[in-house]
Amino acid sequence: MRDARDNIRWGMAHIYSSYNNTIIHITDITGTETIALASGGQVVKSHRLESSPTAAMVAAKKVAELAQDKGITGLHVKIKAPGGHNGPMNPGPGAQAAIRALSRKGIRIGLIEDITPIPHGGCRKKGGRRGRRV
Repeated sequence: MRDARDNIRWGMAHIYSSYNNTIIHITDITGTETIALASGGQVVKSHRLESSPTAAMVAAKKVAELAQDKGITGLHVKIKAPGGHNGPMNPGPGAQAAIRALSRKGIRIGLIEDITPIPHGGCRKKGGRRGRRV
């Protein structure tokens, strides 16, 4: 007897979520070939709404439909925040909404991984010798 898990066609969803925008990029399992791409800025008119959970949900629905048309039935998710030595380490408000919208569209979610760039050494942080005085 065959299991339902045997015939899942996997892809990768790269979700970049900052406080200014949310970008959802679906590739094949190797990450080399783009299948679908959408961002919060493509689906809303106002700049201040680009990072909102609503814009992320609409963008996720858009890429989910494109991916399902090309035969993708399951996605491994990689979430990325700006990170680095000056950016915030936690993703923006659109990341969770995007994952929820993808699963609601009937796509199986596999692994969820955080790939935020973490500084080790590198450039000197801003703020001067005594840090930022508030």
